[in-house]
Amino acid sequence: MNQPTCKERVKPHLKGRLHDIRKLWNLYHEDCEAYDDDLGNFNEYGLAFDYVAPHTFEGQCRGYFRYQLSWGGPSDEFRFYADENLDPARIEYWFMDWFDGAKIILHGKDYDLLEEIFQDFKECGTVEHAKEQAQD
Repeated sequence: MNQPTCKERVKPHLKGRLHDIRKLWNLYHEDCEAYDDDLGNFNEYGLAFDYVAPHTFEGQCRGYFRYQLSWGGPSDEFRFYADENLDPARIEYWFMDWFDGAKIILHGKDYDLLEEIFQDFKECGTVEHAKEQAQD
């Protein structure tokens, strides 16, 4: 029995992630300490937020900010490709599992949600700090 490819699995995984993030983000706006019994607190949801410099991986010409949600097999993350002002110009969701990976480019309300989260990270200095850390 063959396991489905990442391309076949990426949409339902994105849908689930967006559902969780929307729920936690709304709670966070009501009270930044708000806690969901199943998901925890927004600030505890992701594993890491960092900057992946250009040429870190083979064939990767452009740097991006990574909001990593899970690691290993499978792993998933949002990638923010920013302009010179460190504002997102493109946001992708990636789902990867052992030598396979697939992405979805965000649009509409999904893009708006992740762009808002990125701007929050930027306002509190996380974006600039992540880029500085990658250059050290």
